[in-house]
Amino acid sequence: MKYTITLFIFFSLVACSNSKKTPDVSKIKVELTTQRFEQDFFALDSNHLDAGMQQLYVNYQQFYVDFLQNILASDPQPDSVLKNVQLFTNAYKNIYTVSQSLYADVTPIEKEIKQGLKLMKYYFPDYQLPTQLVTYVGPWDAMFMLSTKNGGSGVFRDGPILGIGLQLFLGSDFSIYKEQAIQEMYPNFISRRFDKKYITTDAMKVLLDDIYPDKSVGKPLIQQMIEAGKRLYILQALVPDVADSITTGYTQQQLDGCFKNEANIWSFFVVNNLLFVNDFNLIKDYLNDAPNTQALGDESPGFIGQFVGWQIVKKWIKKNSSVTLQELLNKSAKEIFEEAKYKP
Repeated sequence: MKYTITLFIFFSLVACSNSKKTPDVSKIKVELTTQRFEQDFFALDSNHLDAGMQQLYVNYQQFYVDFLQNILASDPQPDSVLKNVQLFTNAYKNIYTVSQSLYADVTPIEKEIKQGLKLMKYYFPDYQLPTQLVTYVGPWDAMFMLSTKNGGSGVFRDGPILGIGLQLFLGSDFSIYKEQAIQEMYPNFISRRFDKKYITTDAMKVLLDDIYPDKSVGKPLIQQMIEAGKRLYILQALVPDVADSITTGYTQQQLDGCFKNEANIWSFFVVNNLLFVNDFNLIKDYLNDAPNTQALGDESPGFIGQFVGWQIVKKWIKKNSSVTLQELLNKSAKEIFEEAKYKP
């Protein structure tokens, strides 16, 4: 298949905003307790490490196991555990110190996440919400061990636990993120999102993935784009006060460029007969997080398929204003495409 490579100029405009109606969830009750695992962990007395670890297990139980097995990837033998813990605390003590300077008080974050959980309970009342918010500091590669799909984000869920790895939220300009070894794991287009303002959105993404695992792989590109658009639309309903540049993961300049070039972007997919291809090698550039979409120019965002799907979903919603978010999830992408009649 031959492609017409069209370069679009993405530049900053006045930020586009959508009016968002937020339901009143003030009377919805959710249980969420916060535990600061990193504070207890780094306060361990190295002279009485074994006793301290036993007390950690009493206090944290399931997360203690998560931390040792899935985050530290420690050998289960007691001597190996103690050795690994000692090595880790020595190596990451400065990272812990930085994290505490930024997150001495996580009450505002807890409040934001709790609001997101209330909205989730409002829209998806049968979904079992997490009840424990646990902060920790782990190794740089911890999220690869946890096999998250959230673009390297430091958030994961395990049963009742919502874990937040503070080492991956130390600010986009944090110097260590610029080091070569870290860049190999988290290049700039990812590490620029390692900031406090992304925590709640990342948490809601993880829970949304739990509610609705992505099963669109192998389907035509247009259906995969719409599935991504459905997720983004619902994510924005869960964090209605968060800027679209945060929920999309694009820079504001990239997002503005997408709106400026919306018709051209759609034309690119139509002219090149890409909408109904289902070859992974042909469509991966439009569905993966990346510095940009090569065919659309250096200033475009990666994961451009999300933007296209989002616009189609919004067009369909305008024609079906009474639909619930659960109904949106259950609606097939094929039907949404056919009924939306999207043509920017």
